[in-house]
Amino acid sequence: MANETRNILELREIDKQFPGVHALDHVSFTVKAGTVHGIIGENGAGKSTLMKILIGIQPPTSGSVIFDGEEVHFKNPAEALRRGIAMVHQELMPIPELTVAQSIFIGKEPTGPLGHISDRQMVAETQKLFDRLRITIDPRVKVGTLSTANIQMLEIAKAISYDAKLIILDEPTSSLTENEVEKMFDMMTMLRSQGVTMLYISHKMNEITRITDEVSVMRDGHYICTMVTAEHTLDEMISAMVGRDIENMFPKLDAEIGDVLLEVKGLTRKGVFEDISFQVHKGEILGVAGLVGAGRSEVMRAIFGLDPLDAGEIFVDGKKVEIKSPKDAIALGMMFLTEERKRDGLFLIHSVSDNMTIANIDAYTGGPILDKKKMRKDVAEQIELLSTKTPSQEQIINNLSGGNQQKVLLSKWLLTDPRILIVDEPTRGIDVGAKAEIHLLLSKLAQQGCAVIMISSELPEILGMSDRIMVMHEGVKSGEITRADANEENVMHMAFSVPAKG
Repeated sequence: MANETRNILELREIDKQFPGVHALDHVSFTVKAGTVHGIIGENGAGKSTLMKILIGIQPPTSGSVIFDGEEVHFKNPAEALRRGIAMVHQELMPIPELTVAQSIFIGKEPTGPLGHISDRQMVAETQKLFDRLRITIDPRVKVGTLSTANIQMLEIAKAISYDAKLIILDEPTSSLTENEVEKMFDMMTMLRSQGVTMLYISHKMNEITRITDEVSVMRDGHYICTMVTAEHTLDEMISAMVGRDIENMFPKLDAEIGDVLLEVKGLTRKGVFEDISFQVHKGEILGVAGLVGAGRSEVMRAIFGLDPLDAGEIFVDGKKVEIKSPKDAIALGMMFLTEERKRDGLFLIHSVSDNMTIANIDAYTGGPILDKKKMRKDVAEQIELLSTKTPSQEQIINNLSGGNQQKVLLSKWLLTDPRILIVDEPTRGIDVGAKAEIHLLLSKLAQQGCAVIMISSELPEILGMSDRIMVMHEGVKSGEITRADANEENVMHMAFSVPAKG
């Protein structure tokens, strides 16, 4: 931790009310200068609302923000940025056609004597900034060619270019590999040593315990406490966050493994994956592991009819089937919880009710008029089943937290009574309490005879929930292992290995 002990940020009695929702209830805490300060809480705890107030996206209903010794009232993020507060959002929205240097200097481009923008100066200044931050990105390449990790680095560098004193990082590692996370942590450690303060929001508790100096806990719109990270255990943090002890993060229930429900043979999509074969039984959870880019999601998208296949066969209940579209897959009792919930899974400007019932709309159309009573009953049952936090069934889903959006998406498919459920990163960006609830639900579905395929980049989730694990590497199946024989070492060995051809 830096030697400075003064507070750079003080939140005093921040209150925020929306119609029917008390999002923040008199939240007060302080952040020390030159530290990494974690903000943790379940989805719906108020973290995002608090950050929106801090950078001027929304005004508080009451309360005050003291930044660097002065009370501030930002009307928009540009004002906050000029004052020294920058935010790197979870969902990055770069402009792919800009060069890296142009992206850094957008809105503040240096000009020559005749008023023309000086690309040469932009490149030189960007390189100088990158040298300071030990970033090895060419300032002249287009942003669209960068990896997610490098775009994250670019956004942090952009914040530093504005002389930001406080940087808010919202789930910055959600799409990064372990090696990329290490690079980001190295940069954060260096920035901290230079006196930059960072607010770090993450559901990955191992990262919180590793990188933060202090952690502030929120629950249901209330501030609970601030902990010195080194003085508290992970269990203590989780207990403060959820208000209860999470006894079993991976509640794997006993299930009878039945006949093969889904089998695929030799699935190939040229340039993406090759010769993929596997089976899934009734009552089984098949975990699919591998590094980012291994082709896991692409295989499942093709099985569900979202992408075309060049070769291979698919069998359901032992019968060969043709799946040309998601409609064909759904008719066979197959459902797919997509990784990109906002892009592929949800209608963001529609209600919770609309999103939950759309995939099973035929069940509510006995004639020309929708059976609204049955819809309301089914949606209410799903909200209760998954403890989804929403003011009402008619709430626009874009107003819900990420974890509650994920629960609505899962409910959408549960209402279709699936026989084969494919879930891609089902707990990404979701708090520990909701993770345990979703794990229990998947386990119950398997116990009821559903065949579950679970793609996850989190090894503890794969090891804790799977009956069998299939591992992929660069578009090929590199191995398969049973629950009894699986551990982190052998799964990672297969994830980095190309299988021998024999």
